[in-house]
Amino acid sequence: MKILLTNDDGIMAAGIRALAAELRAAGHLIYVIAPDSERSAASHSISLRKDIPVKKIAANEWAVGGTPVDCSVIALQKIITEPIDLVISGINAGQNMGEDVLYSGTVAAAVEASLMGNKAIAISINSYSNQKFEVAAQWMRKMLDMGFHNLAKSHQVLNVNIPNLDSKQIKGIRLTKTGHRKYYNFIKVTEESGDDFSYRIGGDLPVWNTDHGTDAEAVTEGYISITPLGFDLTNGEAFPDILEWLETNKLLKLES
Repeated sequence: MKILLTNDDGIMAAGIRALAAELRAAGHLIYVIAPDSERSAASHSISLRKDIPVKKIAANEWAVGGTPVDCSVIALQKIITEPIDLVISGINAGQNMGEDVLYSGTVAAAVEASLMGNKAIAISINSYSNQKFEVAAQWMRKMLDMGFHNLAKSHQVLNVNIPNLDSKQIKGIRLTKTGHRKYYNFIKVTEESGDDFSYRIGGDLPVWNTDHGTDAEAVTEGYISITPLGFDLTNGEAFPDILEWLETNKLLKLES
């Protein structure tokens, strides 16, 4: 297959390097088009009102001076001139489960590719240190060999989270829903002067709600999690209450 790899950890990050090596060894044609430096938590931001530099650093590899979404856009509208079979974003250094999918540049790059009509997968590993990227890359290769990419649809992302375990310790794969998490001590004040201060966002490690069927439960129990993410942003369940309010206040049809 012809596969585009991108991420939010940067083009030289260990995760994307391990995945590129594994998929090339499997015979796939790989393009690596990713940020020139780390852009974690960039979410779905794009760069406006400035030039975005792009540098070719090796055969089929380009470093982009922008966000992960910028990378998907420039890759699919400029650099790669023929249709591709699949976009994979990752392997991210750290999980993308629960609400983290809203912050994640890794997930956002896959989302943008999907919104442009491509099959897209986001893949992350559940650890911030000592990650077993080769294991995660091997599992991604196995899943593609079994036709996992055929499950991907446009306007949908298959979000994969892999436990940071040796391959033989991984128990299997579960189909999951997005769970929930809570960060405590989310900000750290680094400097104060009177009423003014500086701070950093980070804090403690997240505490996961491991409800049955969630991504967090699966990964905690040693399973790979697959969560299909969709992008219909309209909450239809809210319609009845809003319509009732409009009718009560005679706002559905204003008198002339």
